[in-house]
Amino acid sequence: MIAPFRSLAQIRNRLSLTARWILRDHQPAADGRCPVCRVPDCPAVAAARDYLHAVAGADDDTRSG
Repeated sequence: MIAPFRSLAQIRNRLSLTARWILRDHQPAADGRCPVCRVPDCPAVAAARDYLHAVAGADDDTRSG
């Protein structure tokens, strides 16, 4: 549970950790389907990957500026 007094960095770190957990738990099985969702193109994996990509891009932007 996220307390109401967390900093933005703490919230971002918690979301990143959750996204990595989703990527780990929803890795495709040998048949190419997600073991949790049982679909070939898991929407949870797509959302987690997009979030991590966006966070990495935001980190790159702040470091170069």
